[in-house]
Amino acid sequence: MGDLPSRIALVYDRVNKWGGAERVLLALHEMFPGAPLYTAVYNPATAGWAKVFSQVIPTFLQKFPFAKSNHELYPWLTLIAFETLKFDDYDIVISVTSADAKGIITKPGTFHLCYCLTPTRYLWSHSESYRNELGVVGKVLTTPLFNYLKSWDLIASRRPDAYVAISKTVQSRIKKYYRLDSQVVYPPVDVELFSQPITMNHELITNNFFLYVGRLVAYKQAQLLVETFNDLKLPLAIIGTGSLESKLKAMAAPNIRFLGQVAETELLVYYQHARAVLFIHEEDFGLVPVEAQAAGTPVIALNRGGASETVIHGQTGLLLDSVLDLKNAILNFDPTQFDREFIKSHAQKFAKDRFKREFERALVRAYSGRRRRHPAVAPFPRKFS
Repeated sequence: MGDLPSRIALVYDRVNKWGGAERVLLALHEMFPGAPLYTAVYNPATAGWAKVFSQVIPTFLQKFPFAKSNHELYPWLTLIAFETLKFDDYDIVISVTSADAKGIITKPGTFHLCYCLTPTRYLWSHSESYRNELGVVGKVLTTPLFNYLKSWDLIASRRPDAYVAISKTVQSRIKKYYRLDSQVVYPPVDVELFSQPITMNHELITNNFFLYVGRLVAYKQAQLLVETFNDLKLPLAIIGTGSLESKLKAMAAPNIRFLGQVAETELLVYYQHARAVLFIHEEDFGLVPVEAQAAGTPVIALNRGGASETVIHGQTGLLLDSVLDLKNAILNFDPTQFDREFIKSHAQKFAKDRFKREFERALVRAYSGRRRRHPAVAPFPRKFS
């Protein structure tokens, strides 16, 4: 990609899993191949993707029992851990975070850009639902810790020099909870992967099925989907696992099939042959609707969060004002009303190359704006191509 800034570091909350944020980090690694990755904890056994980085540098929390896989055991120490990291040798630090990584402390000569996945969900936008899961006694016992974490998070939110949000939904949360402005750059989706033609013999392909892809947990409305398809008697394929899996299997009618985790090639087949992909919960961005559209498949989604920004109602899918509209939407759904090629072309707006271009512009814009406010700051290290 031509010349890049010479002294850049990346920071992420924890390197111990695989998901959408990790795809962002890999795209940033392609842009800044020499940048080390700092994090609270690093578990190579569950984060093989991170081996591409020249260095993955965890905090002192790495040495604590079970911290690599259960960071939530040390919520107060995680905050301190990020504050102990040193970035004096870097011109730019990019934090990718939905939690504590934005709380790093940098000196005036180091520019800190936060790519915000969302303001910490359990403290702000979804605090009530998280705390209700603790029960009455649990809420009372955790209130002092919750208040402390919330206070620290507000302080930490002022440490980045600039914010980039992953969606307009997240942008509005940054404004609401942190009272800060941000640019929007949608995260990268591997649309080329999901748009490639592929065939595989499978009995479900001929059954005109609907598809759900995601974890089987309460907030993703998996139980509502099972109840709905129990009533409708229409074929539903479910890809994913989670805490509700046993319960859902026990209550599901024979027209509902649980496929667990599937290989990538099989996932492509299900995406490409589904009647529609169902996405009836709110996400900060939501990879599944974009992956489905990359496959040319329309999406039936709740008109909330990222899906409201990535699905075009009546053209690439249907946006529901309420989950109460779900049953009628499924019964009346006609896939022939949708142009699969148009759906695919729309998904291209979320490709990785687009992310790189837009993130580059956002970084340069934010850094240049900071230089105008603080003339003593060094010029941008080297020009992007």
